[in-house]
Formats: sequence, C-alpha cells, structure tokens
Amino acid sequence: MTTTAFAGFPAETFQFLRDLEANNNRDWFQANKARYERELLGPSVDFVTAVGSGLQRSAPQIQIDTRTNGQGVLMRIYRDVRFSEDKSPYKTAVSGLFNDGQGKKMARPAFGFHLTKDGMELMAGLFGFDKAQLETFRTAVADEQKGLGLQAALTEIEAKAAYEIVGEQFVRVPAGFAVEHPRADLLRYKGLYASPRDALPPALVTSPQLVPTVLVHYEALAPLYTWLQQVLG
Repeated sequence: MTTTAFAGFPAETFQFLRDLEANNNRDWFQANKARYERELLGPSVDFVTAVGSGLQRSAPQIQIDTRTNGQGVLMRIYRDVRFSEDKSPYKTAVSGLFNDGQGKKMARPAFGFHLTKDGMELMAGLFGFDKAQLETFRTAVADEQKGLGLQAALTEIEAKAAYEIVGEQFVRVPAGFAVEHPRADLLRYKGLYASPRDALPPALVTSPQLVPTVLVHYEALAPLYTWLQQVLG
C-alpha cells in the first residue's frame, strides 16, 4: 500500500462537523446519514489506510484496522451517555488510535488523531495507565537505564519547539520512591503522551499534504511511543 491515494479530507467534512454540532440529535443525524458516510466516515477510513501504511514502514507492529464499529482504529461516532449529564448522542469530532492491536485500544501505546471543526490534533503515547501498567511504568522510570532512556526520548521531542509533553500527574511522588529521586517528576505521571503544540489547520487537512505532514509529526513523536511500547508491550 502507498500513502498517495488519499488527497485530504473534503472541505465538506468541516461543514458537516459544524452542522452536527448545531444539530446534535438523532432525527437530524438520520436525515443526514448519507452525508456522514460520504463527508466524514468514508474519508476517515481512507485516512486511516494511508497513514497506517506509512507508519508500518518504521513501526511494523502497527495495525491498519478500518472497522468503523469502534473496534478498529476509529472511535465510534456515538457517545456513551449512560453516566453523563450531557445526553447529546453524537461526538462532534472523529478520533482514532494506531496501535499494535493487542488488548483494549485505549490501553495500548498509540499514535492518535482528533479531527474537529477547527482542525486536527495529533499525539503519541498513552492517555492513562491502568494499575498494572502504572506499576510497570514506575519501575521502568526508576531503573537507571530505562529511566534515562525515557528522559532521552522526551528531551529529543522537546528539543523541537513545536512539541510538548502532556499527561495528568499525581500531586506527590508515589509511595516507595524517594521524593528526591532524579526522575521524581516522571514518576508522578498517570499517563504520558506528546503532541504538536498547534493543531493542523483545515487548509492542510483538506490538502494532499495532510498524510505526509502527519507522518512527519509522528516520526518526531515516535521516541516516546517506542519507549512505551518496549516497556509496556
């Protein structure tokens, strides 16, 4: 497969997202189901195929799963409103995670994207560690060789001003680790990922340069993904 078949999202994608935000109800969505499939879902599947094939060149374990029921790269458009005060039935963005296809999608290191009416955000890493991953992550951070490897990966990413390291942190260094540990700040992370500081603008998202640009960003973020994949994989 090549990355040349996808020429960018159609301009109508952004209008559909704006319209969905203004009409987030089942009747409107059902009446516009053909638009959804043509202007958002179909292009998203093509994007997943193009970007996934590019990622596989440097990360062969990445899976290209184009299922649209939430079990593939793409997240479902339908919101889970069971425990939410917001009962809007649909997400007003399309998101996806490229990972190795092992286990739960949200529990694997991944390259991700999030397309809204304002542009596309990218990330690489893991939003939140489960209990076992958190213990493994902390042990690796405390390990001299692995911990310095993570520091080197983050330093490499942050050396490029366009990127930032993100992740929710505990207030204190976890029990069992010295407060003055040289990597105390890293030990406090609940999840760890890196992202470009600025979203890709609509003009780029609708152009043939989208896939090459996304792959350049993912390459810059890859050191963190690779470290997490080696430690947690």
